[in-house]
Amino acid sequence: MTAEVNPNASDDVFDGVSDEPRDEPHDELRYVYAVCRRLSGPLHADLAGVGGAPPRQLAHAGLVAVVGPVPARDFGLEPLRAHLEDLDWLSETARAHQHVIGALTAVTCPLPLRLATVFRDDSGVRAMLEDENARLRRILDRIEGHVEWGVKVWLHPDARGLASAGSSRPRGAPASGRDYLRRRREQRTASEETTARAEVLARRLHAELARSAAASRQHPPQSPALAAADSGLNVLNAAYLVPRSYAEEFLELIGRTESSQPGLRVEVTGPWAAYSFTDDADDTGMTETTGTTGTTGTTGVTGATRKDTETG
Repeated sequence: MTAEVNPNASDDVFDGVSDEPRDEPHDELRYVYAVCRRLSGPLHADLAGVGGAPPRQLAHAGLVAVVGPVPARDFGLEPLRAHLEDLDWLSETARAHQHVIGALTAVTCPLPLRLATVFRDDSGVRAMLEDENARLRRILDRIEGHVEWGVKVWLHPDARGLASAGSSRPRGAPASGRDYLRRRREQRTASEETTARAEVLARRLHAELARSAAASRQHPPQSPALAAADSGLNVLNAAYLVPRSYAEEFLELIGRTESSQPGLRVEVTGPWAAYSFTDDADDTGMTETTGTTGTTGTTGVTGATRKDTETG
């Protein structure tokens, strides 16, 4: 099975790689995928994580860290910095990370940690679970029973082009340089108006979805360089924390919006673990929403993801 990487949280995951010194005396480090409540049973025997190693549960202080062994030659500070320049290595690691998170999401509501959250040994992981216990529990309480859905709205490039073409009333070649400039101005104005209308519709959709979600977060629009050539203009890039039981209604709401707006394409991904809702609302631009599903928020876990003991 090939794991899909959550496209809505990948920037956050990559930005969180720990940069603390790791002059560990051991050949193996502990890679931490997520923190969760105690599971009712063991992890699937065939589940493989980073480097193909099976993850395991490390229980401490009423919580469970899902961890796996990784070699220091790859995840020590200097080797990791070199690997971060290798997109193939980075993509493979992110897929393996997401594969484990996805398996956990099917049976619980995990709090996913950032890519390459590494500790020297089990004692370092236990120290994190103890030091961050209150915050981790608050976050787990808030995301309990919820999953993340990603929603992107694209304005098809043809929609802008057709608007520009329709604004050019005269047919044939321009009669003069002034006529040419006037046509170009009209085309630009029509394209800008089409984009502005799409952005208004995207804002309305976001407001409606946010009212139906426990919490929402708007990400920066996706860069054209990272999108497919025919994707168009990204006018909404958002994530929503939605109760599992409300998923069908939430998706129907999105579908009604897409079918009523020609020229707009709505891309939905998920359900994911709550990647976008594991930090402080004030720090992430997350919006707490009171709607049909209630009110929720999140607390940051930066300390948890950057902790590492100074001694082996």
